[in-house]
Order: sequence, then C-alpha cells, then structure tokens
Amino acid sequence: MLQGPMLIVILIVAIAFIVLATTKLKLHPFFALIVAAYGIGFAVRMPLLDIDKTVAQGFGGILAYIGIVIILGTVIGTILEKSGAAITMAESILKVVGPKRPALAMSLIGYIVSIPVFCDSGYVILSSLKKSLGKKAGVPAVTMSIALATGLYATHTLVPPTPGPIAAAGNLGLSNKLGLVILFGVVISIVTVGAGYLWAVFCGKRLRCAEDDEAELEMEAISVERPAPFWAFAPIFIPILLIAFGSVAAFPSHPFGEAKIQETFFFFGRPLNALLVGIIFALKLLPSFSKETLTGWFEEGLKGAAIIIMITGAGGALGAMLKATPIGEYLGQALSHWKLGILLPFIISAALKTAQGSSTVALVTTSALLAPLLGTLGLDSEMGRVLTVMAIGAGAMTVSHANDSYFWVVSQFSGMDVPTAYRSFTLATLIQGIATIIVVFLLSLVLV
Repeated sequence: MLQGPMLIVILIVAIAFIVLATTKLKLHPFFALIVAAYGIGFAVRMPLLDIDKTVAQGFGGILAYIGIVIILGTVIGTILEKSGAAITMAESILKVVGPKRPALAMSLIGYIVSIPVFCDSGYVILSSLKKSLGKKAGVPAVTMSIALATGLYATHTLVPPTPGPIAAAGNLGLSNKLGLVILFGVVISIVTVGAGYLWAVFCGKRLRCAEDDEAELEMEAISVERPAPFWAFAPIFIPILLIAFGSVAAFPSHPFGEAKIQETFFFFGRPLNALLVGIIFALKLLPSFSKETLTGWFEEGLKGAAIIIMITGAGGALGAMLKATPIGEYLGQALSHWKLGILLPFIISAALKTAQGSSTVALVTTSALLAPLLGTLGLDSEMGRVLTVMAIGAGAMTVSHANDSYFWVVSQFSGMDVPTAYRSFTLATLIQGIATIIVVFLLSLVLV
C-alpha cells in the first residue's frame, strides 16, 4: 500500500469530500461516507478484493456493538414520549436543578453515566430525557445536545473502567494503580465537562437543528395520567445501573465475587442485555397492551432507528477503512520523533483519533507506542505515567468528526445536519481536548 506524506493528503481530501458532499451537493451522509471509504481504499492502493471486505466488516462491526442498542434505545424513547413519562422526568429534574440550569443537569448526568457506560450507548439511552427536558425548559436543542454529548465524552477517555483508559494504564505499567488513574481522571475531567458545557451554552444561542422545529412535547390522548417518577426514570436508569455494576464486577479485586455471581453481573451489565431489561420496565408505562401500543409505538421507534443505524454503520465502515490503511501508523511514527514532553502523548493521540475515529484505538495505540519512550520524555515515574494516561485521553477526544460513530449518533439523535454538527460537536471536542491538556500540562510542571 501507499506510504509517506501522501497518506495525510488522502485523509484531508476524504474529510473535505464528506463535508462538501453533504453540504453543497446535498448527498445523503450514508452514501458520502461509503464513497469516501471506497475512495480511501483505492487511493492508498489497498488490494482490490480487500476494499469491499473492509467496508462490509466495518459496517457490520460497529452495528454488532451498537445496532440493537440503538433500536432498543429508540423504542424506549418513543414509549417515554408517548406515555407522558418524558414530561414526568423533565419536571422532576427541573425541580432539583431549577428551570435555568437544565443543560448543566445533562452535562453532569452525562459525566457520571459515561464512567461505566460507553458514550454512544449513553447518548442513545439519555436522548429522550435530553429532548423532553430541553422542551420543558425552553432551552435550544443544540445546547442540550452538546451539553449531554460533551458530558458523556469527558469521562469516556479519562476515567476507568472505560476500556480505553484501562488499556492505556495497563500499557504504561499502571495496572496496580488504577485507583490513582481514576482519581486523577475524575478530577481533571471536571474541567473537561465544564469546557463542554460553556461551549454548549455559547453555540446553542447561534445554531439551530431539526429538533428545535418540532412541536412541543404533548401527551397522547391514550395516556390517562402521567406515570410516577420512579416508573418514568426506570427504563433509562436501571440499564445504566446494570451496566455500572457490570463494570465494577470486572475490577481485579472481584468486589461481587467470582464464578456464577460475577457472570450474572457481566451478563446484565452488557448494554444490549441492560436495555432489554429497560424495555421490560418500559412496558409498565403502556396505558394498555393493545395493537396501538405494542405494534404502533414499537414500530414508530423502529422506523426512527433505521436511518440512524445506516449512518452509524457507514461511519463504522469509514473508520475501519482508515484503520486498515497505514495513515494512523504513519502519523504516530512521524510525531514520535518530536521531543515535546507531556505534550507528545497528546499530539500523537489526537492525530490518531482524528485520522481513524476511534478514541479507544487512539488510547491503546499511543500508550503502546510511548511505553518504551517514557524515560526519554522524563515521564518514567508513577505520577509521570498517570499524567501520560491523562494526556493520551485528552488527545483521544480531539477531535470527533465524520469517521467517528459517536459523531453520527450525536448528530442523528439530535436532528443536526453535518455543518451544524461540525460547528457544534466537533468544535466542542476540540475545546475539551485543549482544555484538558492545559490542565495536564500545568499539573506536570508541579508533580513530575
């Protein structure tokens, strides 16, 4: 395959094509992403018979992880909206945080939820709550969407037990110091979530999306009365708790025991199984078991999930194509020769994230690449290693764009077109990454 600086040119051209095709040419994002994936394969001279195979595997791979999760999350959201449970949730949260701070509430909820839950699953699960809360409080949809998305993103790349930070800590010899990594991740990500929240408020005043144009949330005539708060929140937060317990069960200390007990926590802690439990709790919200609810409401949720699934799968295809090319490897090797101390892990991780889309891949690859270089960089101490994990995590959120499945989950579940998503969410991840590395750099001056 092709090697050298032309790989970067190919990456830039591919990104430019996606933006121009979806904005100027009005091409559907699904086809723009698939065409870009094929274009990259041809441009880097990938063997012809591997191109379609890579696209298909990337499409199926991301949907194997999140496809059914999107369907279940969308169906739960439809039931919450039609039963009046969404209004109950919105009113309950507004009573706690006040009518002037619903976006801050979503940021904080996302910050907590994403510690045990992958950010894309978390966004799907919380999307209906975000939508109903924003409408109830009269807050712009872009503000609510970016507040939730950045809240989830803040802890996703910085705080174990999310797989990426755990793998990075392991690669850097911190497997027995996960508590220290968690402590620093939780504290540093407070700045990250704050930066995301401030940007959400700022851009929400200037941008609109399709969600803003929807009619105000209303209860269906079939609903006699609104459900109680516990039953309204249960379809969302019981799956989150199950996923959280599943993550805790995986700790090396085995806090919930081993064998069958641990296996049970693992089973119910998987997002797919947890959301199936959420569906069971959502059935309690149905005013009756009839064709209108069991078929009509469910079918509406399935239709809403279809486009999201196709675009998310196409984003996975593009990401898989980039991972199969030498683009990420070339960027990492080129940047590893720079002597930049704690900034080098950030730059390499950010380059890898931007090139191939996966935060987890950026965390794992960068930490493996830098492990033998820590002494040269002056980071071969316990605190130096911890801050290196934080710097890599900061880079792994910089930036989320068209080759990242999370970008498409956020944009599609929020009714954003591609230009709006770039101007709001992609810029938000850039701001979050820069804010985080500034904090990490300042800490390194004192602690390393």
